[in-house]
Amino acid sequence: MVNRGAGSAGEERLARALEVLRGGAGVEVAVTGSPGELDDVVAARGTRRLVVAGGDGSVSAVVAALDRAGDLGDPLGIVPLGTGNDLAGALGLPDDPGAAARVVLEGTPRRLDLLRDDAGGVVVNAVHAGIGVRAAGEAARLKDRLGALAYPVGAALAGTGPGEALRVAVDGALVTVPDGRAADGDTPLLMVGVCNGPTIGGGTALAPGADPGDGLADVVVSAATGPAARVAFAAALLAGRHGDRDDVVVVRGREVTLSGGPVGLDADGDLLDPVPSRTWRVQPGAWSVPLPVAPPGSAGR
Repeated sequence: MVNRGAGSAGEERLARALEVLRGGAGVEVAVTGSPGELDDVVAARGTRRLVVAGGDGSVSAVVAALDRAGDLGDPLGIVPLGTGNDLAGALGLPDDPGAAARVVLEGTPRRLDLLRDDAGGVVVNAVHAGIGVRAAGEAARLKDRLGALAYPVGAALAGTGPGEALRVAVDGALVTVPDGRAADGDTPLLMVGVCNGPTIGGGTALAPGADPGDGLADVVVSAATGPAARVAFAAALLAGRHGDRDDVVVVRGREVTLSGGPVGLDADGDLLDPVPSRTWRVQPGAWSVPLPVAPPGSAGR
């Protein structure tokens, strides 16, 4: 399954993946560009396995289509061809399309969690609000030049406003940052991230401890809203030390509610319309992906 909007830049990489896949299975390429087209492919697939050639947004869209059809039982193959590929990176999938295609054919399925929201949507990697949404837009503009640095730099560039006064609750408890400020709907927040996987924006480790199969979401809340604090947060994020700041907290839980909007959201790299509130619940082991077979003796490393 290939996203029609992906353009021609990845055609050579796609051809390499198809070459390997066709060496081990019959292959039909489905090019889609809308949820309706995805639904049609899912409905017509019969006993064939699905493989997504794309990034987090493409994977998320196909998982959503399978979810709508009640058809998440079979493993979903992933060949990372997108600009972000954060979930694929977290899962240890090869960046080389031929090697990734080999994993589709020979890998061992692993059960993964979904973040399911109260509007019927699903998230496979991460959803974030606040400066994260604006940073994602800046990062898209900078990615060709800065690569993995694009998201932290985008976070530093994404405006100078006072933040957004949002309320954040995890498993029913209000989140409080170490400096004593509560995410109570009155305190301005720089960003909120609800993470199934550890990275966003093409490799920025927003939630380095997140595991997409542990049954928990990692919720990152930053209240670093002043100009100096904002720049310092971006630098700490780049260095992987933002969790040590007293205006940042990481909380793990199974249910996350964000309110106080309207607030814009970025879910798996796609911008969503602003909403007044949203709740996400972790659905453990909801779907599966073939992953590289660990070499003998590698357990526990």
